Formats: sequence, structure tokens, C-alpha cells
Amino acid sequence: MAQLIPRLPNDIATECLIRLPFQHFPAATLACEDWKLEIESPEFFQSRKVAGYSQPTIVMALARVGEETGGSSQKNLRSPTTCRLAFCDLKTGTWGELQPIPEFSKGLPMFCRLAVAGLNLVVIGGWDPETCRVSNAVFIYSFVSATWRRGADMPGVKRSLFGCASDINGNKVYVAGGHDEEKNALTSVLGYDVAKDDWIKLPDMARERDECNAVFHSGKIHVFGGYSTVAQGVFDASSEAFDLGEWRWVQMQENFLGTNMSARTCVADGNGRFCICQGSEVMVAYEEAEWRRVAELPVDMGVPACVMMGQNKLLVIGSGKSDDPHTHMFYELDLERFTWAMLEAPKQHSGHVQSICFLEI
Repeated sequence: MAQLIPRLPNDIATECLIRLPFQHFPAATLACEDWKLEIESPEFFQSRKVAGYSQPTIVMALARVGEETGGSSQKNLRSPTTCRLAFCDLKTGTWGELQPIPEFSKGLPMFCRLAVAGLNLVVIGGWDPETCRVSNAVFIYSFVSATWRRGADMPGVKRSLFGCASDINGNKVYVAGGHDEEKNALTSVLGYDVAKDDWIKLPDMARERDECNAVFHSGKIHVFGGYSTVAQGVFDASSEAFDLGEWRWVQMQENFLGTNMSARTCVADGNGRFCICQGSEVMVAYEEAEWRRVAELPVDMGVPACVMMGQNKLLVIGSGKSDDPHTHMFYELDLERFTWAMLEAPKQHSGHVQSICFLEI
């Protein structure tokens, strides 16, 4: 390889490049072929992480402020809320937006799911924002090149409101449950290999789970809550886990959530912890252990809409107790000190969050 920067040793040049904010990666990879090869290498991002220059980042499917429909419990199908992809660098507090998906330039598919596979953002399914038709489309965004590509469509029935999980250190994304176009709750589970652009079918779950949640934890896909076809809207408190190494469902916990509630606020991290927001309380548990209360939600926060764990912190996003129900607040809970800190969001990024994911770039 030629010198990355003329008259500088390559190890010193690499020390310069690992300091680049990820927003500048696309321009840097176009500078020359050697820079492109360096920045696209796994070793580059490992060096960046070890040196402390990686950027802990959340990506959200975020409603445009002022476009949420109000005053009615019915969805306005002719003028639905439009969403776009926003991000926040949690280290610097820098906010921004990703470029739109070319096929959905007027807004993200409603109720789509977001997942991370390596340095790729995967957008799966949802409803077409113009027709409200269910989509099985898959789109992949590269944080290195800042470009979109179309992935293989999700196979089988067109499903909505499914659980979605990924091993963020690998290339696999999993979807579980949801419902078909006839509102039949599903037991099926699928896996998507981002690098191979290929889907596989996993063994079915023991129960139908519409509006369930899923996380990847300790080599297992954990699926929480949801409800069956005959019990529309009556949530199940159980969870089941699929062991990828053994290729079988290995665990069913009947009352994992502790209450029959939506599982959207149940998340997990790489340290063996599960967290959930129940009412005004934040609860923590380790696998097969009892939930214990560790904190109260901030007094000015209403109902949590989205929850995410990363870097030993819990991010809770929810409506504030204010006159504007569409303005959301962002709080981080330190899971060692159990103290809260507000994450300031610009007005244009304070809309309703439909889906969220975390990655370290």
C-alpha cells in the first residue's frame, strides 16, 4: 500500500483518519483508493474503538414535528404522519438526518422496523406512506458510503407490527411474529443475512405474537409479549427464546414481563441484562432472575414510546407532561449510578419516535 498521507508513516496517517467523524467517511473514501480500503477495513473500526474515537449513535424513525394528526382516534389515511431517519451522536450531542430511501423520498414506510448489522442500517417492512399498503421491502444504508441499496424482500406473507432484533456485531437480522393482511397473528420467524442478501426460515414460535418485541441476547433470539388472533389487543406476559447454536426453542417463561402489557419498552444489552419500563418505574433483571426496581422515570416524562440500551445506559424517549403531546423528551439513565440526564433534542427532532436502534461507529 502506498503512503496514506504523503511523507507520513501509515500508522500516523491512520491515527489521523480514525479521528474523522463518520459523517465525513463518504468524502474520505472518495479521496483515493487507499483511503477507501483503509476506512472500509474491520481493523480500522477496531482501532477507532480502542482509541476512544468511535461514536455511540442512535438512529430513529422520527415523525416530522407538526404533522402528527390529533383530535381523533382514527388514522387519517389520506394524510398520514410522515417519518424520516434522524440520528444523534450521543458523545457530542450532534443531531442530523440520513438521506431518504430513494423509493420512499416522501417519507419512511410507517411502522417499519430498524436494525443494525455491523456498519449497516437495515429498514424492514412497514406501510407505504402514500397508499398505506403493507410492504415487505428491505433497504440497507451504509454508514461508510452514505448510500442505500435494495435488499431481498422479506419472504412469505406481508406482515406488520412484528418484532425485530439483530446481532449488531454480525450481519444477521431476525423478524418474529406480527400479523398478516387479514389480521391473523403469526408464529413464524425469519432470519436475514445482510452480507449474503438471503433470508432463511426458523422454526415457528410456540405462540402467535402480534405486536411483540424481540431482542438478540447471548446467542439467543428472545421474543416478548404480543397477543394472539383471538385475543386482539390483550397482551401476553410470556417470552420464548430461540438458541441459534442448538437451532431450537429452548425457553418459555410464562410471566416474564410481570404484567400483561405491551413489550415495546423491554430491551436487553450485551451484559446479560434486561430492562423494562413498567408504569413510572424502571426495572432490571438478568436472565431467569426476578425484576427489581432501579429507578423512577423523570417526573416530567409521560408514557415511554421507545427504549434503547447501549454503553451501560438506558435511553428512554417519551411524551412530556406538557400542552403539546407530540413533543417527545429524551432521557439517559446511567445503569451504574442510576442517575438521569436529559438529552437535548432540537425542536425539529422532538417528534414521535416509531422505531430506534443503537450502533457504535
